[in-house]
Amino acid sequence: MTMESNITFQAQIQQGIPKQLPQAKPYPADANRAPKRKDILSSAEKQLAVRNALRYFPKEWHKELAHEFAHELNEFGRIYMYRFKPNYLMKARALSDYPTKCQQAAAIMLMIDNNLDPAVAQHPEELITYGGNGAVFQNWAQYLLTMKYLSEMEKDQTLHLYSGHPMGLFPSSEEAPRVVVTNGMMIPNYSKPDDWEKFNALGVTQYGQMTAGSFMYIGPQGIVHGTTITVMNAFRKVLNKGESPAGKIFLTAGLGGMSGAQPKAGNIANCITVCAEVNPKAAIKRHQQGWVDELIDDMDSLIERVKEAQAKSQVVSIAYIGNVVDVWENFYEQDIFVHLGSDQTSLHNPWSGGYYPVDVSYEESNRLIREEPDAFKVKVQESLRRHAAAVNNHTAKGTYFFDYGNAFLLEASRAGADVMAENGIDFKYPSYVQDILGPMCFDYGFGPFRWVCASGNSADLDKTDLIAAKVLNKIMQESPEEIQQQMQDNITWINDAKQNQLVVGSQARILYADAQGRMEIAQAFNDAINRGEIGPVVLGRDHHDVSGTDSPFRETSNIYDGSRFTADMAIHNVIGDSFRGATWVSIHNGGGVGWGEVTNGGFGMLLDGSPDAERRLKTMLFFDVNNGIARRSWARNKEANFAIKREMERTPKLKVTLANQVDNELLDELFNN
Repeated sequence: MTMESNITFQAQIQQGIPKQLPQAKPYPADANRAPKRKDILSSAEKQLAVRNALRYFPKEWHKELAHEFAHELNEFGRIYMYRFKPNYLMKARALSDYPTKCQQAAAIMLMIDNNLDPAVAQHPEELITYGGNGAVFQNWAQYLLTMKYLSEMEKDQTLHLYSGHPMGLFPSSEEAPRVVVTNGMMIPNYSKPDDWEKFNALGVTQYGQMTAGSFMYIGPQGIVHGTTITVMNAFRKVLNKGESPAGKIFLTAGLGGMSGAQPKAGNIANCITVCAEVNPKAAIKRHQQGWVDELIDDMDSLIERVKEAQAKSQVVSIAYIGNVVDVWENFYEQDIFVHLGSDQTSLHNPWSGGYYPVDVSYEESNRLIREEPDAFKVKVQESLRRHAAAVNNHTAKGTYFFDYGNAFLLEASRAGADVMAENGIDFKYPSYVQDILGPMCFDYGFGPFRWVCASGNSADLDKTDLIAAKVLNKIMQESPEEIQQQMQDNITWINDAKQNQLVVGSQARILYADAQGRMEIAQAFNDAINRGEIGPVVLGRDHHDVSGTDSPFRETSNIYDGSRFTADMAIHNVIGDSFRGATWVSIHNGGGVGWGEVTNGGFGMLLDGSPDAERRLKTMLFFDVNNGIARRSWARNKEANFAIKREMERTPKLKVTLANQVDNELLDELFNN
């Protein structure tokens, strides 16, 4: 037993980097190891990477650690500093368990630990929460120092995190955020995939995904609601009114951190979900957690089971341990009709384990990633062409296929697959934001509002569910026809949330709400905290939202005025939230669709029942949503135009520049030459 394990949890937090060098520890045999990263550094750069890592530790440790870190760099492509991982169980604890001088700091510590909980995180040993590379920190020294700083933080200090590195505590004010997070904010010309590989290996930046590096990930529940809404509305597009999705197939891939929500969403949407996953550990984990009903690793058995489910009009989710390309091809040969098709493999990270090629084993693919990256890239692009061809065969028979914002169509097009529209500019298949979430949700201000009961008490979560349902039912009575479906879907969702067993890790919940809904729910929570009915609550949202993210192939793919490649909205969002009351804010390069392809921002806010929390929630949540509606309205999106005009009528101090419409006939005659 080490000296570290003999001291209390609180003392371990407060010490930061241990005073004595801890013993090296073996890598856990049962851990879901992150893919070995590309060997991209020169010998001189590897020396620099080790030099950078050693600066966290006293000089007398350097000789021993230098060899260890060099081994990690050669073996894994990164220096994770396994030796310094704490021995205590990584999980979200009650606020009172954390040694802090202010409750806001404790809330942030709770969320950090939740993002690294093995039940929540995809590769917890490597501090990766989801998406194959979505990191909370680059290494365990950064975790130790950050937690120490948070334990010392006072109400007039702010901790600044540079891509996982705690630059330090700076004097600020009680009005300022307690933590400001940036991840991967590169000079634009250094945002290519190999730039991430290189600078992350050097230990100077990281890929924070969307909610991993901002500590707001709440397990697959965080996306299951949005996925449920997407699947439900996709079926509404392809089925007759009133026709049930039971016995209809939704075929997709991925059972990782975010994609793991798909089978659960399919069950809630009442269809047959077939989700392929090449990593057996990921599939087994989701099955053990109850997020997928059945595991099958044989194609003949899969086909037999799916035909049975179709014949009996069953609602069931099936994880196929294998490659989704095989499923698409075999279902076509067996004349199995797929109503909905999509994909949630991590194609934002195609060359480092985000997508595995067909006809190459999982183990062999991982070897190629590390030892023969060029050969692996060839295999991936061959597979993408074959994947797209199989999808095309199904859509020719009537399958509705949509891109789930994971860069599938983008990378398939780069591989030369047949995915382009006749104009050679657009994709032949829509993004789910273009067809569903954009016009039906984001333009009206509806997005993924989430909260965490900081007491860790499930009874508090039950009470917040009831509070939220009561607020939504009240708002529903006064809602215009345009948002009635949204309101009803979310009332049904929150009423069924407990029985759907969505919690993994912290006592958290999510639902889609507009600014009015978010503010009134938050206000009701704060009042209940003040009355002592529930403990403190942490508010947040997915970055995949109305205002937080500029992503031309996903969140802003339904922006048609030419501005979808700009990132002003996300930058204004995080700056605006920071001086309107957020407890912490974050801004990231990359997330969901890839490094250099998106800029996204998020926030966290602690509700403690105080008048100050009430003031903050009203000003910040209002801006956090309406910033995006204003931008979408300026892009001439009619739903957003309706929403922002309605908000200006309710809020006299809101004055937004509105777009004037232009007749097409006037423009058609201008440039005929």
